[in-house]
Amino acid sequence: MQAANDVLILGIGQTNVGELWELSLRELALHAISKAREEAGGIRPEAIYVANMLAPILSNQAQLGTYLADFAGLRGVEAAVVEAGNASGGAALRQGYLAVASGAVEVAMVVGVEKFSEHPSAEVEAALATSSDSDYEAVHGATPTAQAAMLMRRYLHTYGAPSDALAGFPVVAHANGAANPNAMFQRAISPENYQRSGMVADPINMFDAAPLADGAAAIILVRASALPESTLYPTVRIASSAAATDTLALHDRVDPLVFQAAAQSSRKAFAQAGITPEMVDFFELHDQFSIYCALSLEAAGFCKPGEGWKMASEGEITLSGRLPICTAGGCKARGEVGAATGVYQAVEAVLQLQQRSGKNQIEKARIGMIQSLSNVAGTAVTHILTRE
Repeated sequence: MQAANDVLILGIGQTNVGELWELSLRELALHAISKAREEAGGIRPEAIYVANMLAPILSNQAQLGTYLADFAGLRGVEAAVVEAGNASGGAALRQGYLAVASGAVEVAMVVGVEKFSEHPSAEVEAALATSSDSDYEAVHGATPTAQAAMLMRRYLHTYGAPSDALAGFPVVAHANGAANPNAMFQRAISPENYQRSGMVADPINMFDAAPLADGAAAIILVRASALPESTLYPTVRIASSAAATDTLALHDRVDPLVFQAAAQSSRKAFAQAGITPEMVDFFELHDQFSIYCALSLEAAGFCKPGEGWKMASEGEITLSGRLPICTAGGCKARGEVGAATGVYQAVEAVLQLQQRSGKNQIEKARIGMIQSLSNVAGTAVTHILTRE
């Protein structure tokens, strides 16, 4: 039974993900906003929380809250940008959740938008590096990809895992992405494809790193007391919302193979929702790199340290496995949309819980977990969603 202050999801919207040259930043956002509002019966939000990381650098545009509210015909509403690196989508969702749960507003919209395609990869990589410690990491060329490569090498060595130990993660992601009409890559790959792919930053190969892409997603949150009498789809509730931080610089951590922020936010989210990891039906984790998958599963308590890769190799993360992950393809197949990733995760989780995921549907899915990470999990935001 719903409480008056429960936070419910009333509408969702998303664009295709890819190199969307023909669409500007605000046009991308408008497409997602319009779809979400249409699904929510045209309801007008009282506040808009925009997740974005790189528009001031790559698109020369700041103050996206006003920028998007104006373009979407929502002048006058409260609007602000939430920035927490690649975890911005999750952080914006949390701000929307808190605003509605507190009663400050009855209807809030969360929009995630990012546009990478108009700049050379070197410029984009340098921009992404601003989410790391600029004095001690970025200045020395320690890009997010380079740091993930170091983590992966350390992981394989520490736990004595084979060189292809993480292959199962991109194989599963691409298998799921093949049935997602919004994914950047809609084609499955084989373990042989993985082994033959070129290196990006040894030992990370092409399939270990998610492709950067343009995209926008939106979600409308409503207080249960303000829920319309009739809705298009079954109600989805945000059962918990939690965030945590770790050291920004990777070298300052006691153990770089432990995602402490992910572990802390997971524990908080489980406690708030009153569930245990065993009760989660699927997990939309932030698979920007294959190594992040293993470390995220371990941090959240779904397996012991050093055994995350075994969940992939033993088939536990497939749609019919013990814990399906990245059910719409994740960052690997859908595409890594930066600050918008967390909002896409929420949209994809809602589709699962409302039995709208088509060929990727998990039977009887009732509890979903989503987690957004920034850089090397310096920030982690976790949400538990349930179907009422």
